[in-house]
Amino acid sequence: AQSCHSSQYPVTGHLDDCTCDVETIDAFNNYKLFPRLNELLESDYFRYYKVNLKKPCPFWNDNSHCGIRDCAVKPCPSAEVPDGIRSGSYKYSEEANNLDEECEEAKRLGAVDGSLSKETQQAVLRWTWHDDSSDSFCEADDISSPDAEYVDLLLNPERYTGYKGPDAWKIWNSIYEENCFKPQNVKRPLASGRGESSISLSGVCVEKRAFYKLISGLHASINIHLSARYLLQDTWSEKKWGPNITEFQQRFDEVLTRGEGPRRLKNLYFLYLIELRALSKVLPFFERPAFQLYTGNKSHDAEMKNLLLEILHLAKSFPLHFDENSFFAGNKKEAAKLKEEFRIHFKNISKIMDCVGCFKCRLWGKLQTQGLGTALKILFSESLIEKLPESGPSYGFQLTRQEIVALFNAFGRISTSVRELENFRNILQNMR
Repeated sequence: AQSCHSSQYPVTGHLDDCTCDVETIDAFNNYKLFPRLNELLESDYFRYYKVNLKKPCPFWNDNSHCGIRDCAVKPCPSAEVPDGIRSGSYKYSEEANNLDEECEEAKRLGAVDGSLSKETQQAVLRWTWHDDSSDSFCEADDISSPDAEYVDLLLNPERYTGYKGPDAWKIWNSIYEENCFKPQNVKRPLASGRGESSISLSGVCVEKRAFYKLISGLHASINIHLSARYLLQDTWSEKKWGPNITEFQQRFDEVLTRGEGPRRLKNLYFLYLIELRALSKVLPFFERPAFQLYTGNKSHDAEMKNLLLEILHLAKSFPLHFDENSFFAGNKKEAAKLKEEFRIHFKNISKIMDCVGCFKCRLWGKLQTQGLGTALKILFSESLIEKLPESGPSYGFQLTRQEIVALFNAFGRISTSVRELENFRNILQNMR
């Protein structure tokens, strides 16, 4: 077997289903796009995202031993703890302590910080603007619900939360098994904790293959964030977050994952190309003089719009774009049916995010799902975007502020993953 420290690790070379290679994306992302995008996402317009984290799971009763409405996790009710553990007998006391500690740790790490100043709350209300876009790829989150709240994404970074084990596995299992296009004859449960099973995609049409790869790429991206911002030290005086190389290797090393790791990373790059392509296509929508990133601060809003356009022009200048024209290019009736199927599958995945027990994971899961859904909406609306009027309302194609914030933050997560991969690659080379 190939050593995980070889020059091929984590992943290099050409990607399937497109003309691009990993090295071109790395250079473009890490030194041109990532720094500008980061600056944009720290601005007021992009850091506040409205989300309802209290929607019940529509697919199963959420019976995870620690999940509740207001916090990521609650201490387990004593009635659910076996007598032997509660009695504190020597045999079980260590298990009881571990369980309590796990609950407490997950409560602390997974809770969402919803604090916004009075001024910010009032400002955000002024930004809210309405659209009636019906061709949405995502389950429309009920952001008008009293339970929906604005969250400051900068106060709630995506990182390790202690959310793992059967509950986390159940979410990904549902996403892969119930919502992905796969060959009909593949009907096996996933090995717990392993991520997606090894699925042969030969004989699957390009669209269905792409759908599976987008989900796998999203999964890989999330796992990179958790490995890169891991809780390395937790004492009363300080918390230290940083890259956990062991965690990364367990998820992506070619030998440890039996060849799956590099494939997962290639799917991450595929997802990057799809969302980058969407950004390049949506440029006319944002270029219109009527469009502004409204926060009420005129000079800052103009500055951020210029930065946004700079990022979109940069996206357009990328030399090896994915050609989405190969999607849905066959028989018109078949293409329309397939596109609708695609949309329904994607909506199901966005609904599954309401079953995630850790609230910080739920927040980022919802945001990234909506961001990818918005990217797909853009790619399938090219003709409408081309017809947009210079001024006045854009009835044919519209993006809500929610979709805009999700689109750029979701791409920001993938862009960050590609940047973090370079960091892991350097650490691994230095370990040789």
